[in-house]
Amino acid sequence: MKQVLLLSGLILILVFSSCSAPKGQPEGVNLEQIGQQLKLMDENTMKVQAVDPLSQNGEKRVAPRTINKDGSLSVVPAGDWTSGFYPGILWYMYELTGSPEWKEKATKYTHTLEQQMYNRWDHDIGFRMFPSYGNALRLTGDTSCIPVLVQSARTLITRYYENVGCIRSWDFNQERWQCPVIIDNMMNLELLFWASGETGDPVFRDIAFNHAVTTMKNHYRPDYSSVHVVDYDTITGEVRQKVTHQGYADGSSWSRGQSWGLYGFTMAYRYTDHIDFLKQAEHIAGFLLENPNMPDDLVPYWDYDAPGIPNEPRDVSAAAIMASALYELCRYSENGAYYKEKADLIMENLGTTYASAPGENYGFILAHSVGGKPMDSEVDVPLIYADYYYLEALTRKRKLEDH
Repeated sequence: MKQVLLLSGLILILVFSSCSAPKGQPEGVNLEQIGQQLKLMDENTMKVQAVDPLSQNGEKRVAPRTINKDGSLSVVPAGDWTSGFYPGILWYMYELTGSPEWKEKATKYTHTLEQQMYNRWDHDIGFRMFPSYGNALRLTGDTSCIPVLVQSARTLITRYYENVGCIRSWDFNQERWQCPVIIDNMMNLELLFWASGETGDPVFRDIAFNHAVTTMKNHYRPDYSSVHVVDYDTITGEVRQKVTHQGYADGSSWSRGQSWGLYGFTMAYRYTDHIDFLKQAEHIAGFLLENPNMPDDLVPYWDYDAPGIPNEPRDVSAAAIMASALYELCRYSENGAYYKEKADLIMENLGTTYASAPGENYGFILAHSVGGKPMDSEVDVPLIYADYYYLEALTRKRKLEDH
């Protein structure tokens, strides 16, 4: 029972009255239609696995990620940073519908990731394991998930640099970076906060807390926008450089990174009650929602400072992450009603304007996301994590309105 209570933070149950609203779902949301899309996704994924079972590096393909430039479905191995999102999507469909069909599919795809609990080659183990095994534990109470998640947390903290106060994100480009930390890494801290609560070991929490504090200090500008990468000296812990990798420029505001930060600091407040984390999340929300380059439909361009606005690609993934984060932030903030109103608007627009047509896009729910525009990678395509955070946001919305 303990682990179920701890994991319940993933899908919000307790709400403030400022977040309350009439029951319902966003315009354009049709669970039956979403279910048909996901069944199509499952069929297409299995087709790729049957015809081309191994990736270029010889690993078994296990989960869909996006649509390739040649129009084919990209199915990635377990080591890909996105591999946990598809099982997570299936778990949310099980929660939303109660259908054992989705539980069966979710369980199958979750188990393909088990050995990733030992993968220490980057910081993304939280992305892989918490949407998959974390949701499995939360929804089924299957205690066999606990050692997998705890080992995943142990693996993640091997990347912690005490002199820096952060978990190192990447190992590539070592000739350029010593200890690169990306804003995305805030999302992996939930695994550590959970592990500390589950095991009683404060080390996990202390590392997650220190990482969040260091990120708040060094990633954020006076206007509460975030740089993408901060590189640290591994000996002194001093900042060596602040650069972008997926955004427009070193001084620009890459949209998905801003959403990662909003989500990450809101989540950190949930686990710690540290008021500075709540204030940080509120400031980030203000930067996003009041940004002069934010479109009226609240689906941002891929970078808030992209030079071709308004003729720049939108990033639906940034919008979905933002909506999910706002649904949580509204629980804690005096501005809760405002945040929920904005999240509702995002969800309505995602469901009506940015959704895939039935039977299209191999079964992806949403279209029009951007992975890495500077590298001409995954531009204006469906991305599996956009679908994941969209369903998470929908689930959070329902929890709020059913209270």
